[in-house]
Amino acid sequence: MSHEEKLKNYRTAPFDARFPNTNQTRNCYQNYLDYHRCNKALTAKDKDPAPCEWYHRVYKSLCPIAWVQKWDDQLEAGTFPGKI
Repeated sequence: MSHEEKLKNYRTAPFDARFPNTNQTRNCYQNYLDYHRCNKALTAKDKDPAPCEWYHRVYKSLCPIAWVQKWDDQLEAGTFPGKI
């Protein structure tokens, strides 16, 4: 199955062995970081950031909207605590 087909058929976040517990807070945060890191890296190399969509969809399905809005605001303000 190609990357595009996987994204098209995506419904919710799949199991991630790095986060085996029920509490998915760290999974949410890690996928948010991974999306922005991926996007930053590929954009800097003038490459298409489409492969980063996977992380975007995962964090959108796991993270509460209020958290994402807060993190996006912090990114814009330059006060986001994570390393991107």
